Amino acid sequence: MRDNETLESTRNVVIDAIAQNMNLYGITPSAGRLYGLLFYSDKPLTLDEMKEELGMSKTSMSNSVRSLLDLNMVEKVWVKGERKDLYTIKEDWYQCFFDFFTIKWRTAIATNSSAMEKSITKLQELISDPNTSEETRENAEMDIQKLEERLDYYEWQNRLFDTFESKEILNFVPIEKKNNKEG
Repeated sequence: MRDNETLESTRNVVIDAIAQNMNLYGITPSAGRLYGLLFYSDKPLTLDEMKEELGMSKTSMSNSVRSLLDLNMVEKVWVKGERKDLYTIKEDWYQCFFDFFTIKWRTAIATNSSAMEKSITKLQELISDPNTSEETRENAEMDIQKLEERLDYYEWQNRLFDTFESKEILNFVPIEKKNNKEG
């Protein structure tokens, strides 16, 4: 019995750490706990099973699953004879990192780039307006320069994410599995 308590205790420590760290990335702690539960589960789970295990409301559970699905961290699986949806984590943590990282960052880049490109257009109109003061024109030119430098940075980030999606990054930072020792 004590062995089982130790096993559960160590699992809870890891699940709590996962939940806390996922919160840093904008994922709710409850979704992090759900991910931890699925990580340790030896079989896919239904929403009802997850709800019962974690004591979460149906709405919270549904939102957590949707968040993890959107980030490609869990997947819906089919099991013969089972009518309810079943979920499990994606086992390839490297691919999960690539997906999570690129999804989050590409969204931020797209939002920021769009705002900056619109601003550059407006600033160029301001500069070309004969009624614009010299001081405002100079400030607008400096703003355009700053925004264009940031857009160059975003373009570099997009190229970096391309290497994640193509897995070309692994040519530079190969996966080294040190815990798969034969013995």
